[in-house]
Amino acid sequence: MVVGEVPEPVDFIVVGAGPGGYAAALRAAQLGRKVVLVDRDGEDGAGGVCLRVGCIPSKALIEVADLAHRARGAARAGLAAAAPPDMARFQQWKDGIISGLTGGVRGLLAAAGVEIAHGAFRFTAPGKGVIAPPSGGARFVEFTDIVLAAGSRPAALDNLPFDGERVLDSAGALALDRLPETLAIVGAGYIGLEIGIAFAKLGARVSIVEAEARILPAMDAELARPVAKTLAALGAAVHTGARAVGYADGRLALRDGRGGETAVEAERVVVAVGRRPNTDDLELAAAGLKPGAGGLLEVAADRRLAPHIAAIGDIAPGPALAHKAAAEAAVAAEALCGRKAEFAPQAIPAVVFSDPEIASAGMTLAEAHADGIDARAASFPLAASGRARTLDARDGFLRIVSDNADGRVLGVHIAAPHASDLIGEGVLAIEMGATVEDLALTVHAHPTFGELYGEAARIATGAPLHVAAPAGRR
Repeated sequence: MVVGEVPEPVDFIVVGAGPGGYAAALRAAQLGRKVVLVDRDGEDGAGGVCLRVGCIPSKALIEVADLAHRARGAARAGLAAAAPPDMARFQQWKDGIISGLTGGVRGLLAAAGVEIAHGAFRFTAPGKGVIAPPSGGARFVEFTDIVLAAGSRPAALDNLPFDGERVLDSAGALALDRLPETLAIVGAGYIGLEIGIAFAKLGARVSIVEAEARILPAMDAELARPVAKTLAALGAAVHTGARAVGYADGRLALRDGRGGETAVEAERVVVAVGRRPNTDDLELAAAGLKPGAGGLLEVAADRRLAPHIAAIGDIAPGPALAHKAAAEAAVAAEALCGRKAEFAPQAIPAVVFSDPEIASAGMTLAEAHADGIDARAASFPLAASGRARTLDARDGFLRIVSDNADGRVLGVHIAAPHASDLIGEGVLAIEMGATVEDLALTVHAHPTFGELYGEAARIATGAPLHVAAPAGRR
């Protein structure tokens, strides 16, 4: 520390105003702490990447794209309605949604007495740090407790550097005010597929490039199959086992595993190959801390990595999901406030807002078998659902993985419209130790997608209703 710098005492600091950060700030304030929430964008950063340029904007685009797509396909049902998308008006509508939500977050923080500090935080010594605002100057602080919720940023490719014009990250794609005629997506994980399917539905000619052998390589292959059928129906070109090696003159060069090269037309290229934790600018060494593999911070069950330092969200191990960060936030705040707390969920749901939507929680059948569990899987096909037929949705299923010994639900995996909303029942079943008989005896409203749970559970118990019973299970 430079001579003459007198640090200001601060009770509780939270670094990052995303879903984990603002949730931690609110919980700490509820527990009586005086909280300073530090964000590079100050009050404008309320809600973080997820709310401002990620989760919410992408779902807005997906909703509009799906509406346009369904309207074009509604002629068979007697409805003729179609119009070219006005992306500039979409951006205005989307910005209104974001403004309302970020304003709501700021209101909650203000009501809780949380101070929002504009600037980047870095450690200067154990228990000390500096908040550096973009306008210059520095605020030196000495804190009692701190929660690091710095989030993550899009991973870049050396041969496809982001330029904000032709080569974009996901945020840049969601900010387009004109529909590109051709669009290439590099990366067929959940971010790439959500953006690619949305733009394909809006009318762009989409190419998807994935280095692995199939789309959604981190998820169960059977969940990915209905999405692959949708991509084919939309006319999207999918290049698996291929890598993007360069971009020039509106063409993206690809190379396959055998060294063969080709190119696809791309007015715009979106690179969606993962995210990197924002730990490199925190000066962790000054606090006696060291990141682990990939820049992640290894934390205990209570999310602490030191007695007065906790880390949550994308910079801590586990899936980089907003709901995981928000759940960790309460644990971290309570632990630093002297309460006994532990982050130990039985299942964290993963959702892909593709077409159909995909949602997964708990074990797959293969994972259960790998753990030595005598498990089985029971699937109810979407084609047998009356509610699905009213949406002209036929490809998909709801699968329950259960323990043969006692019927406990171990996992739920869904490919269906509204899977993102349906997965909650599955997560609750896993957390509560419910059995397939419990789900089979639960009365689900008709006609709804919720009935898929009861139908799959009845298959698991050997008494299916709307599909034929397996031999020997009647």
